[in-house]
Amino acid sequence: MSNVSSENSANEHSRLDVWRMFDRIAPRYDLLNRLLSMRRDVVWRKEMARQLPEGHALRLLDLATGTADVLLSMMRNTSNITSGVGLDMSHQMLVRGKPKIASDSRLALMRSDATCIALPNRTFDAVTISFGIRNVLDVSAGLREMHRVLKPGGRALILEFSLPANALIRWGYLLYFRNVLPIVGGMISGDARAYRYLNETVETFPYGEAFCALMRDAGLVDVQAKPLTFGIATLYRGDRPSEAD
Repeated sequence: MSNVSSENSANEHSRLDVWRMFDRIAPRYDLLNRLLSMRRDVVWRKEMARQLPEGHALRLLDLATGTADVLLSMMRNTSNITSGVGLDMSHQMLVRGKPKIASDSRLALMRSDATCIALPNRTFDAVTISFGIRNVLDVSAGLREMHRVLKPGGRALILEFSLPANALIRWGYLLYFRNVLPIVGGMISGDARAYRYLNETVETFPYGEAFCALMRDAGLVDVQAKPLTFGIATLYRGDRPSEAD
């Protein structure tokens, strides 16, 4: 029991100040995302764009936006978004994201916590978060906030790492995550601890049906999970009920 408590305390502590870690790795963040995912992150974001709700003049909120890659990908891959806001707790990530969106007046970035979003109720048609929900200190609170800021009928889209069902693929995936990723990530970013944290959080975070249950508990309906690239990532989708519901 003491070992479990100690592990939970360590995880809570790391998530409590994880934005400081992202401040440290911000200068090499985009490069490492492309390199360590072998550019699969680009493909995954395109799939997320395809899952946006139907309709025109959509308002988009992206949580844990980092350097605004999701916002930019959504604007490139769909024509029905009229405005987008990206939130992140890491100041240095936002500093690097602002020049990337400077030429698009429809986009804005601001510093805010995903568990206490500083925006009004029922504001957005879609809320997204990519590889950030597992860094949230209180996941259930983060999901409830996503539900709160969605308009009735709006959609939450959550892209996160998961563990492949196939035993052989899972073995190779964990070998890479535990041994290759921390070394390469540490060499390029100068912060090996950050990439060990990535491995640890991926292996301990709920995925598949366990995560779908958390989404339902937060009030989202029609929840679906779509495994991507043999299940090394999963795209979750859930809607805020319409007024008629």
